[in-house]
Formats: sequence, structure tokens, C-alpha cells
Amino acid sequence: PTRMPLQEVYARNLEHRTHRSGWLRAAVLGVNDGLVSTASLMIGVAAAQAGTNAIVTAGFAGIAAGAMSMAAGEYVSVSSQTDIEDADRKIEADHLAQDPEGELEELAEIYVERGLSKDLAMQVATQMHQHDALAAHLRDELGQHHSTRARPTQAALASAAAFTLGGFIPMIGMFAPTPNGRTTTIVAITLFGLIVAGIIGARIAGTGPLRPTVRILLGGSLAMAVTAGIGQLVHITIL
Repeated sequence: PTRMPLQEVYARNLEHRTHRSGWLRAAVLGVNDGLVSTASLMIGVAAAQAGTNAIVTAGFAGIAAGAMSMAAGEYVSVSSQTDIEDADRKIEADHLAQDPEGELEELAEIYVERGLSKDLAMQVATQMHQHDALAAHLRDELGQHHSTRARPTQAALASAAAFTLGGFIPMIGMFAPTPNGRTTTIVAITLFGLIVAGIIGARIAGTGPLRPTVRILLGGSLAMAVTAGIGQLVHITIL
């Protein structure tokens, strides 16, 4: 059969979504948290009968604190995953140095379990060992791929930027002319933002938009309702 041109192979690989998993997860989580956290905070403060300045201050403080918290949390979390990957890499390198023949047999057995005959599996494993034994074991034994490797800085930046973007959307509600109208506008704008975030996230991930959008809407609505209730309760209790 005719071999596919290399450029076409690369183009087809770009159609897959796996290489987006790291920053996409962080960005979707960030924008969702930015919308829900900021809106919930502003609604909770408004429910406590606070003034306009207090609500705006709470919104900006929530955006700043949330973006930094999300960035730090993502960096620490993903760095832990990187540490695990690096530790596994070192362990596998030691195994290859101590028992290369045993590791070759192990790799061949993996290929047999995936459907190759024993002879063909050994041929493939031998070729892989000759080319890059460590990379072959990391990929086929441990499931480590370059496209899905943990990237702490990328995750932190994506999360912080997405949180900031999502956080500024509910702030638009402060332009409503009346206090009651502001709360309603904040809720409406936030729900619209959650719908947009769900659709965009689904399109980037290559999946249908309905289920992720419904999940985001339900979670966001619940968070705003609970926070508003707590704000109202605190106001009544203090009075």
C-alpha cells in the first residue's frame, strides 16, 4: 500500500484532543470557578444588604484571590504528578540497566496481551529496545506519553487566566440601575457565561455540548443559591 505523506499524518494527529487535556482541564475548571465563585461571593454580600462599594470590592478581591489560589493549586497539583512521572522514569531506567533481558521479555508480553503473536511481539519489542528502550517502556508499560505529560506552568497559567476571565463576567451585573436589578443581572449573566463556557469546553474537547453544559449550569446555580441563602441568614442573624 502507498505510504501516507508525513504532513498528512501530522494533520490527522492534530484532530485528536488528547494533547489538549492538560491545559483544557485547567482552563475549564478555572473559568467555571471564576464565574461561580465571583458571582456567588457578590450575591452573598448583596444578600446581606451590603452597599455597592462592598459588593464591587468583594468581586475584585474574589477575582484576585481566586486566580492566585487556582494558579498555585494547579501548579502544586500538577507538579506532584510530574514528580511521580519522573520517579517512574528513574525506576524504569534502573530496571533496564539491571535486567535488560527481563525488561525485553516484559515488553514483548505486553504486546502479546495486545494481540500480537509471541514471535512478532518479540520482534517488535527488540526493535523498540534498539531504538529507545526507556521510551518504549514508559509509553507501553506505564502509559506515559509526551502529549499527555504533566506541565505545571501551563496548567497554572491557563487556570489563572481562565478564572480571571470568568470572574469579570459577573461584574457586568453591577451596571444594572437598581440594587435588586443588579442581583438579578449578576445571576442572569453568570448563567449565560456558564452556558457559553460549557459549549466552548465541549467543542474544544470534541464532545457534545448538552451534558457538560447542564452539569456546569446545575453546579453553578446550586452554588449561587447556597451562597445567597447564607448571606441572607448572616444578615438576619447579626440584626
